[in-house]
Amino acid sequence: MMKPNISVIISTYNSVEWLKKVLWGYNQQTYINFEVVIADDGSIEETKNTIDTLSKKVKYSITHVWHEDNGFQKSQILNKAIVACKAPYIIMSDGDCIPRKDFIQVHDTYKEEGYFLSGGYFMLPMNVSNLITKKDIESNICFSIDWLSENGLTKSFKNNKLKHTGLKAKFLNFITPTKPTWNGHNASGWKKDIIAINGFDERMQYGGQDRELGERLVNLGIKSKQIRYSAIVIHLDHPRGYANKESWKINNGIRKNTRSTKVNTTKYGIVKK
Repeated sequence: MMKPNISVIISTYNSVEWLKKVLWGYNQQTYINFEVVIADDGSIEETKNTIDTLSKKVKYSITHVWHEDNGFQKSQILNKAIVACKAPYIIMSDGDCIPRKDFIQVHDTYKEEGYFLSGGYFMLPMNVSNLITKKDIESNICFSIDWLSENGLTKSFKNNKLKHTGLKAKFLNFITPTKPTWNGHNASGWKKDIIAINGFDERMQYGGQDRELGERLVNLGIKSKQIRYSAIVIHLDHPRGYANKESWKINNGIRKNTRSTKVNTTKYGIVKK
């Protein structure tokens, strides 16, 4: 098999119905020389069985990276997935984010040495999330504002994320007040840069661990580009039982130290120092 130019890391945990939709989304990509590495934070056997079945049906290769369930340890499993990536360039997203068919192509087009890319997501309500079928993903209709509106989506300025492509999307990337940060649901960068900062800080549980990785990339001298209106994923709704105030408090303290000391690596990452 040809070595992939891009590795896509998808994080997941016991959410097979959403993961199926996401993996079908990657099967529609216009860019074809990529692999998917699934960072599985301890799911039960059902997830493995689903991945094994879909691996035989999709056009790309899937590597399933798993560890035993020990609570929310997303940073740990992401580090293992980073090591497993075969390509020099990595896109990170989540198992609840269906990519539009040009998603990987956009990341490939904008990638540049010395930069990471910052994308966003388009949040769907639960009723619409449940409605989307494999057929809707294959036809790309689930990215149509008209179709989404017919099925209950309310009007919002954020709908521009799905309305515009090309130059209009570039213009919106340029004028948005949202800063380009590393977002776990939609960001990409060079594997060598991510390795240089030692990946994710494994002390961090839920709440900003992706942003902290981006802050260390910036401290390393890596710049960021905004592509939130060009690289599109639709985010399926779900409960967030893993969120808690204590982890946010710990993570905010680590991030504050990263920004104030300008540290560009961590002792608690891929390599334990």
